[in-house]
Amino acid sequence: MEKDDRVRELLSYMEEEPENPFNIYALALEYQNQDKEKASFYFNKLLREHKSYLPCYYHAAQLFAELGQSTQAESTFLEGIQLAKKQKNAHAQRELENAYFNFQVEND
Repeated sequence: MEKDDRVRELLSYMEEEPENPFNIYALALEYQNQDKEKASFYFNKLLREHKSYLPCYYHAAQLFAELGQSTQAESTFLEGIQLAKKQKNAHAQRELENAYFNFQVEND
């Protein structure tokens, strides 16, 4: 399937189920390699409208760091770590903590 076809399909899923955070997440991930600004838009939408959707924090923070948005990247890492603790998701917490540590090392 072509990238444009996947984007169209994901957009149609989002229209069918606009409140399903996975549809927004999948679209953000799809855009991450082709249009970082659109990816950022959808990650921000998730972080605003679906704060408890833990999978988005890692990828969103990484993208913000890549875009040079260090303050937003750091706050996204820290919010994700707190959410993982609250949800008792040790695996996600470790991944976020490791990524945050690497982010700090790279931005010193």
